[in-house]
Amino acid sequence: MTNSSTTDSVAVLTGMYEAEAKYLAAGGPGEAPFDLLAPFFASDVVLHQADALPYGGTWRGHAGLTRFFLAMSDVWESFEMADQEFLATGETVVVLTRVRARARATGRELAFPILQTITVRDGRIVEVRPFYWDTAAIADACAAPARPA
Repeated sequence: MTNSSTTDSVAVLTGMYEAEAKYLAAGGPGEAPFDLLAPFFASDVVLHQADALPYGGTWRGHAGLTRFFLAMSDVWESFEMADQEFLATGETVVVLTRVRARARATGRELAFPILQTITVRDGRIVEVRPFYWDTAAIADACAAPARPA
């Protein structure tokens, strides 16, 4: 564990979030190429999302992340990362993100925190584990209204 690896890990994440902003500005999932983000992720990256979420499950590799971003786009009309704080120790970075989002199915707006542990190895993100305070509230806001029988 060195100061250099900690600095490198934060630099990788900072670059990835900047690339993500460009990706979204270029049209995002289904429109912009994942190539804008690919350099920041290992080819075998693993993203673990809470199963209770509409985009829950484990997403693997660049193809998995591409599908994940499409799933997120199907669920959220807007998803803004309003504020972020980083705590890094070597390969591990903890990121607290405050999110403001609008669910596509219901139009409901939410503000919620996400805490992520992210592992960076050899200059690329290899694993992401987001933790949500209230997955039930998020899933409820994103659920399409029930149709009458």
